[in-house]
Amino acid sequence: MIRGLAVIASLFANQAAAADFYFCWKGANGYTMTGQMTITPSSLNKPVVTQDDVNLFKIAGYLDGQLLGKWDMATRDDTDSWLLNYDPGRSVFMTPGELGVGVSQAWNADGTAEDCGNPGFGFNLGNYAQDFCLDGVWIEPSGIPPETPFLVSPVPVDPLCRVYAPTS
Repeated sequence: MIRGLAVIASLFANQAAAADFYFCWKGANGYTMTGQMTITPSSLNKPVVTQDDVNLFKIAGYLDGQLLGKWDMATRDDTDSWLLNYDPGRSVFMTPGELGVGVSQAWNADGTAEDCGNPGFGFNLGNYAQDFCLDGVWIEPSGIPPETPFLVSPVPVDPLCRVYAPTS
């Protein structure tokens, strides 16, 4: 009984010590995306954090501030694309050019119109662009150049990429 309680307490302690991060991506033509991820504390010392180091991850896509769709790792299917490369030292999601790969971020979209947020919402950062997918359709007007820095914040942001300021 005591051993079981100790295991449960350690699980809560590890979750409480996990690091939360927020991000907002600004695409082209009024497209934005907000998101949140929780990373295991031990992974923050790694040069590259991957999807295997993330406990919580969720995104929501918008057009002119209006919700288009959402996706999260908790409800993902085994067939959903899920690839993440984050540099905790610089607080950025890494680009394909930095990693020498074709796609560095695949969040329910793998960089092709063949696996493109179907069903639902998806985002990818590939060698052609950073862009959205919605219900199996590539949203080309959302795209921006792949080398554009994609920064991460320690505080929440809104769909227009404004940082939430604490109030007193």
